[in-house]
Amino acid sequence: MAEIIQRDGTWTFDGETLRLVPGHDKNVSLLRKALGELTVPLAALAGIAFEHGKKSGRLRLRLRDGSDPLLQATGGKLPDASDPYQLTVEPDRYGVAEYLVDEVRNAHLLEQVPTTPCDAYLLTGPSVPLSVSAGDGTASFDGETVRLEWNWKTEDAKTAAGTRSLALADVAAVEWHPAVGLENGHLRFTVRNAPTKAPPKYDPNAVELWGFKKDPLMALVAAAVQARLPHPAAPAEPAPKTLAGPPAEGSPAGAPQATADDHDALLRRLRELGELHQAGILTDEEFTTAKQAVLRRM
Repeated sequence: MAEIIQRDGTWTFDGETLRLVPGHDKNVSLLRKALGELTVPLAALAGIAFEHGKKSGRLRLRLRDGSDPLLQATGGKLPDASDPYQLTVEPDRYGVAEYLVDEVRNAHLLEQVPTTPCDAYLLTGPSVPLSVSAGDGTASFDGETVRLEWNWKTEDAKTAAGTRSLALADVAAVEWHPAVGLENGHLRFTVRNAPTKAPPKYDPNAVELWGFKKDPLMALVAAAVQARLPHPAAPAEPAPKTLAGPPAEGSPAGAPQATADDHDALLRRLRELGELHQAGILTDEEFTTAKQAVLRRM
């Protein structure tokens, strides 16, 4: 086992997973503290590096594309201070950091972990329920419904419609952008069959962010929702196959015949659902409903 303990946090590697625990130092960001301990499986890693510096060094993890809902939702726009996959290292621990890097790289090589993009999330994302207030509103998510409530700074065009409740099934996508320079950021939900080109300031499905301290916490809401949406790179469901054969007796010629899904594909789907449930991404109710739907098709 390899471990490095710093004021910024503690990283531990047991040969299969990296355990990342944020520190209690005042310089540790709100997002890292709110996110808490992370367990990163070796299979989710694309690489690890240690950068030397005059006053301090920095450990960095590079995850495989599509492995983490937080990185998927934020699109790589998290500032360094809020990035949970970085650790500040003091000069007297440079040797320990280099040893950790060697251990992880050796295990990565021995296990022949691919660095290609993932088609399923390997990290579970933030736990729910959670609620964050920043910018012109409060975003809450309980695993099934997104709730957007407005404050006194919200434009009338948004407050006129009142509090927004979006069922997860109605959310097609979620995105988070930080405020950069004079440009405000946002947390926006794309609702199925309801396209809009309105800026976040007027969009009732978006919270506008102004670059204040709590803005990065909105990324946790985005990640929790992203973890429960279909993975962007997930293979499409196979089209049903028509069973060949003559029409059933008594049925008119040309009438639709019985269809059946590819059995192996459905079995793979059941395994995927089981893995998502075990990882905590699907609730017991969500898992049961999805499993029954697959079994009916079989």
